[in-house]
Amino acid sequence: MNRQIIKSPLHHKKNYFLSLGKGITGAMVVFILLGMVWQPYSPTAMDAMAKSQAPSLLHLCGTDNMGRDILSRIMEGAGTTFFIAACVVLIGFTIGTLIGCLTGYFGGLADVILMRVCDSITAFPSILLALVLVMLCGRGKYQIILILGILFIPSFARVVRGEVARQRSQNYTAAARLMGAGHFRIIFKHILPNLLPVLLPTLSIGFNNAVLAEASMSYVGVGVQKPELSLGGMLSEAQTYLGNAPWYALFTGLTIVLLILGFSMLGEGLSREES
Repeated sequence: MNRQIIKSPLHHKKNYFLSLGKGITGAMVVFILLGMVWQPYSPTAMDAMAKSQAPSLLHLCGTDNMGRDILSRIMEGAGTTFFIAACVVLIGFTIGTLIGCLTGYFGGLADVILMRVCDSITAFPSILLALVLVMLCGRGKYQIILILGILFIPSFARVVRGEVARQRSQNYTAAARLMGAGHFRIIFKHILPNLLPVLLPTLSIGFNNAVLAEASMSYVGVGVQKPELSLGGMLSEAQTYLGNAPWYALFTGLTIVLLILGFSMLGEGLSREES
């Protein structure tokens, strides 16, 4: 006899945040990857006959005050911003996870010292501290990656530390110890994989914050330097021409909003998926 399985209506409830987040983020990633291999025009090519042209079939996002194609510049700038944000998150996540795992599992003096260092870093406003470090290390893409990567370490370390400390007392870790597993095997083979439901939303939020930080620093002129393009620097440049070429700021700002919105909804969706 066939058994009919009745599922709760909640089982069919769709996670719209996750679906929209995947869609927007996926579209933005495809757009950025496409910009790495193809652009309609050279981002730096000037055309005196096409200055400040409104969006058209020839220039889908219009041109700037020097006749440069805005879509091509956005594709180039979005790639730079995405690369910086990804590297920042990679540095912060890798080092922060390592610190969080060790301090959360072993505790003791190392836990106290490292957490106090993290407290010291987070005690200052991030952007202000980043500006100070830029003055010391110099301006440029790789300096920004290093500076922001260091500033992102405490946020990841705190999340991982709390979760590792909680997982350390679970039955499966006690069973692994009884079977003779070493501390590092327990941490990286047993505990760390169980942190993925927490780490994935944290990564998404971290990437979001990295995009905002890079865009903010480039907007005020201490981030990516010309002739390299980034979305923050382009938005700063575009505000000068709001009167005769408003589409420059519009499309550049829209790209930043979509990039942030996609990862925000993705993070929110992942959090709801696990709740």
